[in-house]
Amino acid sequence: MRSTAFTGTSQLLHTSLKHNIRLIAPWIMLATVLSVSSVVVYPWVFPTVHDRIALATAIGANPAVGLIFGPAYDLTTVDGFNAWRSLALGGFMAALMAIFTVTRSSRGQEDSGQAELLASGVLGRLSRLLAAVGLACIGSLMLGIIAGLMTILCGGGLESSMLIGATFTATGWMFAAIAAVTSQIGSDARAANSMAVGLLGLLFLLRGFLYAVQAPDWTAWINPLAWMTETHPASGNHWFPLLLAIVFTVVALGTAFALQARRDFGQGLVAPRPGPAHDKSPSVFKLVLRLNKGSMIAWVVAFVALGFVFGYFTISLTDIIGSNQHVAAFLASGATTPQQLSGAFLVTVFSLVGIIASISGVQTVLRVRSEETEDRVEPIIATAISRRHYYASNIYLALLWPAVCVLVAGTIIALLASNADTGISFSHTFQQAIVTVPAVWAVVAVSVMVIGAKPQVSIAAWVGVVASFGLTLLGPSFKLPDWALAISPFWHVPNVADDSANFTGLAWVMAITVLLLLVGLIGFSRRDIAR
Repeated sequence: MRSTAFTGTSQLLHTSLKHNIRLIAPWIMLATVLSVSSVVVYPWVFPTVHDRIALATAIGANPAVGLIFGPAYDLTTVDGFNAWRSLALGGFMAALMAIFTVTRSSRGQEDSGQAELLASGVLGRLSRLLAAVGLACIGSLMLGIIAGLMTILCGGGLESSMLIGATFTATGWMFAAIAAVTSQIGSDARAANSMAVGLLGLLFLLRGFLYAVQAPDWTAWINPLAWMTETHPASGNHWFPLLLAIVFTVVALGTAFALQARRDFGQGLVAPRPGPAHDKSPSVFKLVLRLNKGSMIAWVVAFVALGFVFGYFTISLTDIIGSNQHVAAFLASGATTPQQLSGAFLVTVFSLVGIIASISGVQTVLRVRSEETEDRVEPIIATAISRRHYYASNIYLALLWPAVCVLVAGTIIALLASNADTGISFSHTFQQAIVTVPAVWAVVAVSVMVIGAKPQVSIAAWVGVVASFGLTLLGPSFKLPDWALAISPFWHVPNVADDSANFTGLAWVMAITVLLLLVGLIGFSRRDIAR
């Protein structure tokens, strides 16, 4: 039995690599561009020692940035800057690539019926999972090697660049193993994806939070993502944490294969709940709500946690302002009083909250495309339900739920901040959360337009998220001009604590959002449905 469990793995892996390389290539390109751009741009933007010291001081003063990028050990050198800017985000990209690859090539095939066709041939029971994991591991290895070598060619240090690339690979391997486990637990590929991505997001934020609050050193060793930070590229070059990643991968894969050997085909260890036998008032929106219910609950839980995390940072704002003179230059141009700085800090915090919330909206819109390609949309619109009604129901949820998430986090932040001696009121904090919502809708509207009018390039649905993230968090650090920063809708979110707050930019954002939504809705009603 054991000798035949992996029969046909090599042939399946070869075929999978041939057909999936186009899906892996964009992730490799993104991680490589992230690392290469750091070593290319840094000497140009920060040419003097004074500029570099000011950058290091400002970055250290903003916990919202540190939560995403982690600790900045050395921002006075090219390699140190690259390690801070690329290590956490590049690893996050590698992990997402690995998760999507494993779930798509394992449980995704079972959901679509491809696995049943493969199983009818000469193929071992464990071969599909091994091929899926092998594909993700090869993709992660390619990502690490290419990113490391290209960084070296563009001016990065040999050892530090290759170590950063190795952390990308190791992170991809760990989350390929985690996805292999969740693929056995989830009731379908979506559930498996949600669990693996949710765990990635939790560990990512926990890593940043523990570093930001300067938790005891031992806490870094309970989080696999923190192991990669402990490699200290360019400021120590420690390779031994990668061994922990390899051990973790082997143990998790052993667990996944043990579960796979006992799991029923097409089923997960967690069975899905059946829908109601009878519904007196059926509607498309109820269907959309049911399809997205699991991820909606997960997102609300995540934003409750985010509310407490950012609420903690807001409470400690007075200490941050008092201990660092560069925080004004970083948080707000010209802000000098504690009230101005508090408002500017909240703008930064809610911009980050809004960007994260927009991901849930984009996921909801992308689910329309996956339902379409799996032939579940055409039977719905073949009834009395029109295309516009179906797509509008999905758009409504894609706009509603991110707004709910922002307001949930905003309420918690406002409660914590108003009950502490920070000078920040509940009303101002909650109002700041409210005015952030239109910027979130603008990001989601980009995905609505893409899926509605041009679904063949569905990867472009993430353009709004990526652009907003880069411009909002990194744009000021790289001294980008205002016209470039204004591309992000979050740049137009006013500081409600400022008496001279200007809402004109936000009005333009809302107008563009409506236009994008109309283009997407009209496009979906006129284009061909995928077959």
